[in-house]
Amino acid sequence: MKVIQFREAIAEAMSEEMRRDESVYLLGEEVAEYNGAYKASKGMLDEFGPKRVIDTPIAELGFSGIAVGSAMNGNRPIVEYMTFNFSLVGIDQIINNAAKMRQMSGGQFNIPIVFRGPTGSAGQLGATHSQSFENWYANTPGLKVIVPSNPYDAKGLLKAAIRDDDPVIFMESEQMYGDKGEVPEGEYILPIGVADIKIEGTDVTVVSFGKIIKEAYKAADILKQQGIFVEVIDLRTVRPLDFETIFNSVKKTNRLVVLEEAWPFASISSEIAFQVQEKIFDYLDAPVQRITTADTPAPFSPVLLEEWLPNANDVVEAVKKVMYVS
Repeated sequence: MKVIQFREAIAEAMSEEMRRDESVYLLGEEVAEYNGAYKASKGMLDEFGPKRVIDTPIAELGFSGIAVGSAMNGNRPIVEYMTFNFSLVGIDQIINNAAKMRQMSGGQFNIPIVFRGPTGSAGQLGATHSQSFENWYANTPGLKVIVPSNPYDAKGLLKAAIRDDDPVIFMESEQMYGDKGEVPEGEYILPIGVADIKIEGTDVTVVSFGKIIKEAYKAADILKQQGIFVEVIDLRTVRPLDFETIFNSVKKTNRLVVLEEAWPFASISSEIAFQVQEKIFDYLDAPVQRITTADTPAPFSPVLLEEWLPNANDVVEAVKKVMYVS
């Protein structure tokens, strides 16, 4: 296997699919001449030309709508948002057109489109540039929502998303684009809606996704030194959500902690906690614990930001709480 950066995995996935299928193209702000705001489309303009790698105006509502219409006419657009915070400007097109068109047309129109870009906090970017909207989009029937945490998953899942006949929200992170990981040399695709057990354990199940899962890995290492073996599940996809993998793990460990980089109210972790207590309550030896950001807008101060975001110590504390140890 080769070792590449997250941004390179994204670029490879898009380029391979564009070579395979001429109906696939990329549009968004600075994706062409500038090689992408985070260099995730580096070299693609040179290879595919300005008709398939298209710089757009700063008008998310406009180019999101163009992409939906294009998908209705047989193309497979990839829409890049500089950040999913900016997708709110185009959310009407995503929610009211892309997600609903198949049903409203009686199945006459598929919308094979990928909306991708970074989500969550990326340091001192302030309250309006540090938000996670996975739960917003996952709340919408008709959308699939993917949040990978490493280059291997990102490439395999993005290729699957591009080939999917339904609209897919594909969420990345500015703070992961430089992450390196092993990626196969040849063709591979990962199935949408299948979680992955990253660390096997016997004592507590920790479920997470996206870049914040790194804090779960750190916590698992700390706890292992103390004789507590944590099973870490990477959801990878939050809609459809792989509840069976979670259920099977909790049946083994009898304890669950959910780690999420988002506000606590009506979050992905809220849904997981509900489903677990409804479907496998009798297997639980402790109440489900959730770890989220603080229920406030993201602060700018680095000291406050550190307090606002979940970290490995929070995971260690939550695991010990469900284990009833100090």
